[in-house]
Amino acid sequence: MSAATEPARSRPARFPHLRQDFAASVVVFLVALPLCVGVAVASGVPAELGLVTGIVGGVVTGMMRGSSLQVSGPAAGLTVLVFEAVREFGLPALGVIVLATGLLQLLMGVLRLGRYFRAISVAVVEGMLAGIGLVLIAGQLYSAAGLTAPASGLDKITDLPGALAGAAGNPEALASLALGAGTVAVLVLWKRLPKRVRAVPGPLGAVVLATLTALVFSLPVATVEVRGLLGSLQPPPLEAYGELASVGLLGTVLAFVLIASAESLFSAAAVDRLHDGPRTQYDRELVAQGAGNTVCGLLGALPMTAVIVRSAANVQAGARTKASRVLHGVWLLLFAALLPAALGIIPLPALAGILVYAGWNLIPLRAIAELWREHRGEALILVVTAVSIVAVSMFEGVLIGLALAVVKTAWEASHVRLEVIDKGAGPVQAHLSGNATFLRLPKILDSLEALPQDRPVEVNLSGLHHLDHACRVALENWASRHSTTGTEPVKVTPVP
Repeated sequence: MSAATEPARSRPARFPHLRQDFAASVVVFLVALPLCVGVAVASGVPAELGLVTGIVGGVVTGMMRGSSLQVSGPAAGLTVLVFEAVREFGLPALGVIVLATGLLQLLMGVLRLGRYFRAISVAVVEGMLAGIGLVLIAGQLYSAAGLTAPASGLDKITDLPGALAGAAGNPEALASLALGAGTVAVLVLWKRLPKRVRAVPGPLGAVVLATLTALVFSLPVATVEVRGLLGSLQPPPLEAYGELASVGLLGTVLAFVLIASAESLFSAAAVDRLHDGPRTQYDRELVAQGAGNTVCGLLGALPMTAVIVRSAANVQAGARTKASRVLHGVWLLLFAALLPAALGIIPLPALAGILVYAGWNLIPLRAIAELWREHRGEALILVVTAVSIVAVSMFEGVLIGLALAVVKTAWEASHVRLEVIDKGAGPVQAHLSGNATFLRLPKILDSLEALPQDRPVEVNLSGLHHLDHACRVALENWASRHSTTGTEPVKVTPVP
């Protein structure tokens, strides 16, 4: 048979999973749209900047290698930090902060430091999210009532009862609160609705219902201010880069880097457990996050992280490749370019309700209960981190949590055992084993000083794996002064 008559060999399709990825991209777009707008409004920036970050997260970060099914965009976990940064340094400086964050993430990814974020204590990360969730809920309750929230996290919580009591006598504030509460109720009950209804993502359904309610009943509630996509872009001016000389701004950059990177990489680990596809390459994912934040910084948009809600929706909708997340960025771009006026009818209390619900989901109540039963030290770290974030600030709260985790680890690693053998005659023998550090020094010295001073003493250190300098000096000083005059000096068998 001639070559011309041979049956043509079938070629593999260039995009074999396009149908699944296309369908998943629409679902992720519908999930991301209200969250992008809500996070931006809660962060104190134009709503369109949330869409810009979502677009960059899909089109730029989505194209890069790292985690194939993880979806990035503006996240509720950074809302509190962004709001504080805008309030303290101004909106023009936000682009500088996000740009510096992206460049540092790029550098860390190139230096292959991504894997080390996995070593951060889970209790610190969950405590960080819990603290963010508490501040986010309190702040958005003010927004739901149409009120201005206090600046500090602690004041947001302590002043809340009085603010809500005052709103009870204001019909407009009551209507706004009712719409926000209704939004939360819809989100809570959405999973119990029929399967056909649940084909629509809960946040989108809640916003649509709240918007229709406000329009039909002509409720006196505030709506999203629309500026247009191009009009909302805020490339940082040259003078804004001078803020990098500020110690406070540099501390904010470090907080952005730590929180955004940790949240993204922890999210990647969670997404990997949801599918059987390629595993995350953490250093490349950090590079992808850094590239996205660099672009967002140049545009003056919000910072991005990987978002577990969108990522889980992407996997559950049947996505197979990164095409789904890229397409979701394209749909966000088309919406922002063609239908910007649609944002102007969305009630702000509805977005506040979405953020209250998101904040509640950030608080790991089940994890706290499990840790308290099994690892109370870890539970304490989680709670102290959360309370510190509320009482002080995001950056200091995370540092306090990390410091506690280090101290706890050092304490547990310095386990030492002292066994005293006294046969009634002959020398008293003391055997030390484990890791002798300054943290256990009081316990060691108390036990050694209780040994009789009028009998020979032999101290055996051969069972120690580690003896730090403070313990070595303290043991030498104790040995030199322990024995009374006329008694054989203390004999010490050194560490091997």
